[in-house]
Amino acid sequence: MDTTGADNTGAEDLPRAVKLAWGLAEPGSRGPRRGLSIEKILDTAIEVADAEGAASLSMARLAKELGFTTMSLYRYVKSKDELIELITDRVVGPAPHIEPGTPWREALAQWATSEYEALMRHPWWLQLSLGGVPPTGPNNIAWLEAGLGCLADTPLPKPLRFQVVLNTSLYVIGRARFAADFAAASAAVSPEYAAALDYSVLLPRLLDPAKFPHLTGAVADGAFDTDPEVDWDDADFAFALGLLLDGVEKLIDAHH
Repeated sequence: MDTTGADNTGAEDLPRAVKLAWGLAEPGSRGPRRGLSIEKILDTAIEVADAEGAASLSMARLAKELGFTTMSLYRYVKSKDELIELITDRVVGPAPHIEPGTPWREALAQWATSEYEALMRHPWWLQLSLGGVPPTGPNNIAWLEAGLGCLADTPLPKPLRFQVVLNTSLYVIGRARFAADFAAASAAVSPEYAAALDYSVLLPRLLDPAKFPHLTGAVADGAFDTDPEVDWDDADFAFALGLLLDGVEKLIDAHH
């Protein structure tokens, strides 16, 4: 990571994972074999998790995949927690390029959609827990910068722009987690059982219109009908994102 121009004063006091992510520290290099690097370890961890899930991430499993001893890995990554923190930044990848001059609403929609797509490429990431630690790696910070850039030409105060970007990202993460959990749950049941739980078929057999008039009306009007030609995950994501952006638009209008 190029930190040219950054004020690295006091960098020695930063957490080790932060220093490694930003290239402000070098991992240990002692030992007879020099075929390892932080990047190789992280990329291999992502490959293993893509194939086997987040539960497979352990130092022993990575050592086996890389053909090194577990102790060799500890010269580069001190613990599984440090590994997870570094993976969390690497897995999201570089921030999207949004063409300068793009209207704020279109730009923020592009940013949010790009984040959703990045997370869904590695849905196991959503199962990882950082214990409330905010993301501090260079990729995550670049994403934040790109999101703020979407609102640079609006009259919103800069702290409020940050709140908008943060809450947009929280929506994206929540929606991605729901989609990933739903896909995993659907894969775990038989097609016959899933069909039996279809709301459009199930609810009319259970609902008393006198007790559930609103839900009965929604079912009757096709609220749960599906079109096989439509990707409903993407459609629902875009629909809710549009509602969020409607609110942001009103906020921006109030600051003109």
